[in-house]
Amino acid sequence: MSTREKQVKIATLIGRETELLGDFSANGSVRIDGKVSGNVTVSGTLIVGASGSIEGNVSAEAVVIGGEVIGDVTAPAKTELTATAKVLGDIVTNTIVIDENAIFQGKCDMNQTEPDKRNRVKNSKALRSGRKTAKAAIAEALKEVEEAAKLDESSEENKDE
Repeated sequence: MSTREKQVKIATLIGRETELLGDFSANGSVRIDGKVSGNVTVSGTLIVGASGSIEGNVSAEAVVIGGEVIGDVTAPAKTELTATAKVLGDIVTNTIVIDENAIFQGKCDMNQTEPDKRNRVKNSKALRSGRKTAKAAIAEALKEVEEAAKLDESSEENKDE
């Protein structure tokens, strides 16, 4: 784990020579250095070591991948792919860090909802309706200048009388 990561207390460790067939779930943080063939669900942080591999979907609060994951990754807090990582699947997360030489093939959804295009068009029309065109603003300014000039003329005529 890199120095920029806060220390994570590992509650479960799947060792290098361990192979797990079937879905796996655990409370707390987990480190996988072996092979898991099935979906992995962890309530805390999941660390997949450089020798670790998962064939299945992954769900955890945060994920640090140094090995291989073939499946979708869901980590609301953060997903980090180290230089030795290989991920073949989609990632859903708020924050993602991908180191140089990491392999990622899939799409990434960073929970950044884009406003509905129809609402965007409606809002921009509403903004535009409140604004004047340049031509209308110039015409209004000229009209005000003409009115001011007429007022000046009439006030001068009244002085002369």
